[in-house]
Amino acid sequence: MAVTSFYMGSLRYSPCGRKRKNHLANRVKRKPVEFKRAQTSQTQLKKMRAEQAKQYKSLMEEAMKDGTWITQAGNTAKKENMKYTGTLVKGIATMHKSNAVPIISREEATDIANMRRN
Repeated sequence: MAVTSFYMGSLRYSPCGRKRKNHLANRVKRKPVEFKRAQTSQTQLKKMRAEQAKQYKSLMEEAMKDGTWITQAGNTAKKENMKYTGTLVKGIATMHKSNAVPIISREEATDIANMRRN
């Protein structure tokens, strides 16, 4: 009795491990498959393409006709870095690990410094 792996799959053995009688992997028994190209005339293709163009209109072409088509892409210029320009916040302190806290007065700075050491 042969043991097969279920994840690989085998054509010669069933999932329970029994050997199959008809070997699906044997190419001699298979019949060749013939592919035939569909015969369509050019006029039929033109009709089908015209119907498709009416049914599925191009949004880009319509926007170009209306004059709403934007030729330029979006603004990709680099943004300026944001900077604090006020006078309320004196600085930034670290409370616990990476918890950044804004400091407004000198007393807060001393309080946070004492908390870190205690």
